[in-house]
Amino acid sequence: MTAVASIRTAETVERPGRSLEELVDQLMATLTFGDEDGTVEPSAARSIHEARRMRQAGDIDGALDVLAGVDTAKAERNHLRWAFSEWKQLVKRRFGDHDAMVYSQGTGRAAALVPRGDGTLEVAAVLGMRWRPGKVVSGRSLRGLRPLAGGA
Repeated sequence: MTAVASIRTAETVERPGRSLEELVDQLMATLTFGDEDGTVEPSAARSIHEARRMRQAGDIDGALDVLAGVDTAKAERNHLRWAFSEWKQLVKRRFGDHDAMVYSQGTGRAAALVPRGDGTLEVAAVLGMRWRPGKVVSGRSLRGLRPLAGGA
């Protein structure tokens, strides 16, 4: 028996490589789902945690703004209930002394409305709705409108 040994020569090929930063950016883009402009939309759970952090820091309006941005169409049902519970606590702290009303369109969709002098209601805070604070609506057309002090 004879043994044959072969020697392979290592060829070094110069090719343009990507930097570590480019690879990390590509990995992050793959792992996160963002909009076309590159912004990442936080999950409902992350938004709720952020709102709770802001509430504990004393920023009630900021916390309400965070919850107003929650995409309820993509959230799980238990997160919608959690978001509503957090939102309602914030609304009670912020608008509890304004005779506020709560209008709910279903799980995870609600608006806090404050009465105006002319018999209309002004939107004060929203969760999962397209209404924006400052919008004026008629209370007569809103089925399911309840006082904030009671249950919503």
